[in-house]
Amino acid sequence: MNETTLLVGTQKGLFRLQDTGRGGRWEMAGPLIEGYEVLHAWLDPRDRSRGLAAVNHAIWGAHIYRTADAGLSWEPLASVPMHRPGLWQKRMKAVWHLAPGPSDAPETVFAGIDPAGLFRSDDYGQSWTPISGLNEHPSRDTWEPARGGFSLHSILVDPQSPRRLYASISAGGVFRSDDGGRSWQPCNEGVRAENLPGRCAVTGHNVHRTVLCPRRPERLYRQCYNGVYRSDDRGGHWTEITPGLPSDFGYALVTPAGDPDTVYVLPIESNHLRTCCDGRLRVYRSRDAGETWAPLTQGLPQQHAYVTVLREAMGDDGADTPGLYFGTSSGHLFGSHDGGEQWQCLAEFLPRILSVTALRR
Repeated sequence: MNETTLLVGTQKGLFRLQDTGRGGRWEMAGPLIEGYEVLHAWLDPRDRSRGLAAVNHAIWGAHIYRTADAGLSWEPLASVPMHRPGLWQKRMKAVWHLAPGPSDAPETVFAGIDPAGLFRSDDYGQSWTPISGLNEHPSRDTWEPARGGFSLHSILVDPQSPRRLYASISAGGVFRSDDGGRSWQPCNEGVRAENLPGRCAVTGHNVHRTVLCPRRPERLYRQCYNGVYRSDDRGGHWTEITPGLPSDFGYALVTPAGDPDTVYVLPIESNHLRTCCDGRLRVYRSRDAGETWAPLTQGLPQQHAYVTVLREAMGDDGADTPGLYFGTSSGHLFGSHDGGEQWQCLAEFLPRILSVTALRR
């Protein structure tokens, strides 16, 4: 029997949901790491008993927690990634994003922090090394904080070429390394940059989320401050695929592991209102790589739903017919077992949901 485990990071702790296999019923545990903002948490697909969580507290600061029992219990690690003194005014405000390394390097993980920086650990978070080729990139002076922070997120490892890495910066843009992180090039050609004086700027873009499809890793999708885009050449050039969506603004973005032509987004009304378009909670799906879009609404509220879904708050379980999950600013968690055709509310009235990850066993 396939079982799915969800890790739901909220403003007041982590919740773990386990699919019981009994008619869509889920068992929930939590809050774990209680009282902390859980910005990102996942179980490792290379060893599903292990996982990491990036957390923050107004008094106790930023920490990374580790689990060895598939998320049932967590303990803090002693070390967190920090910039060298003098690079930014503050060495580290928060750990924003964590990512597993290549499949043949089970102890390697990556971290993205605020102020924007990328770090690598080869001992599963016990110690961290800055990736200076990106952190001290010549374009660094063009990066600036976005409204939600100055974060590095969407760390991606090409499963077919593990030395190829991607990282996204709000606001700095998407960058790619083909040599394991020694050198980096900006990958923003074709993307509007309406937050900048030059609409076709090389760097400085406010990118909200970037994903790739493992079955076709040369294809990437990105949701930006202005528009949704697709690249078919590893980020070398981007084609806008916003037409057909009710807004060009949003955060959440998912492409299933086995279908590079399918992509899901959850549009937000505007950079001013930042709630669902028209007060209707709709996930939009494209099955032709963004040429056309269709709203998925069954089981979702279609009036007076003024909520936001953040960049890390939507994920899939990696199956060919993906189980999809997302959480809202109102603390409601939704799931679909059939690729988004039907949705059900799995949990209500949790704290504000910041991240959702899923892993099928």
